[in-house]
Amino acid sequence: MAAESKSPMGLFENYLSIWVALAIVIGVSAGAFLPGVFETIAALEYASVNFVVALLIWVMIYPMMIGVDFASIKDVGRRPKGLCVTLVVNWLVKPFTMALLAILFFEVFFASLVSPSDAKEYIAGMILLGVAPCTAMVFVWSQLVKGDANYTLVQVSINDIIMVFAFAPIAAFLLGVTEIVVPWQTLLLSVVLYVIIPLVAGYLTRQALLRGAKEDAEARLAEFTHKIKPWSIMGLLGTVVLLFGLQANTILGDPLVIALIAIPLILQSYGIFIVAYGWSYLWRLPFNVAAPAALIGTSNFFELAVAVAISLFGLHSGAALATVVGVLVEVPVMLSLVAIANRTRKYFPA
Repeated sequence: MAAESKSPMGLFENYLSIWVALAIVIGVSAGAFLPGVFETIAALEYASVNFVVALLIWVMIYPMMIGVDFASIKDVGRRPKGLCVTLVVNWLVKPFTMALLAILFFEVFFASLVSPSDAKEYIAGMILLGVAPCTAMVFVWSQLVKGDANYTLVQVSINDIIMVFAFAPIAAFLLGVTEIVVPWQTLLLSVVLYVIIPLVAGYLTRQALLRGAKEDAEARLAEFTHKIKPWSIMGLLGTVVLLFGLQANTILGDPLVIALIAIPLILQSYGIFIVAYGWSYLWRLPFNVAAPAALIGTSNFFELAVAVAISLFGLHSGAALATVVGVLVEVPVMLSLVAIANRTRKYFPA
């Protein structure tokens, strides 16, 4: 263990928060000084899903997908508590607490700082984030806390199925509108790019590595996973640079509004994590199920939220801006929660 911590990769992982901070600075700086490059990258999208971002997320997710053992997935149903935490927090708690926090901050605390019309749009954007649980980045956070890959896959898959039916009615109820049109292209394309393709690639890789004698096969699998692990971290840093580069003008153009929107979003993230993680602790869930369950409840499906905000309120609306701030806040906040989870691992059953 000591040798691993002294290796370049060990030092790289131990100081990941510093590298992410540098990636944020690089992203904002590059976006400000090279706007044409990021405009070209931004154009490489379909249905609000950017293909360059998708590729980087695929690089992050692929190593974890190799760890999915399809033969063991059937056993997940015998441990339903982790699924219960994920689904209750995502669908019965998170959307409503986000709505309450958004209204509290922008109609009470920040009422004198923004106009009522802007406040309503910011609230709408934050509500859309709260109703859209994460599909892709969850696999990255689960990997960073050494979560159960099989269990995480089932949690995300069931979440996605529920989202198909629950997203529109909950969003419509909280926004007070009569009808929410779900951008099916965004939803389906995201699931294909972020779940199905890396899952199939991971399965085929795993099958290829496990051919032959069991001892040799498991050694090959462990060695290959260790070798590609740095790519997952590089994909994460590349994603941070790209996301902040794409939104550099927004960040620099109106930093006060960005900060105001970020405050309730950050409080919501930590609050939901505490609820899910605390519940998991009281239920004595094993750490490799408890930590991903809490992180799934905290993370957001920002592509879906952005697409719906644009379709309802327009590209340059306050609602769209709020969903973009959600994108920017997510990575630093989630990494801090990953660090908290890893430091409190000892309080959970192995």
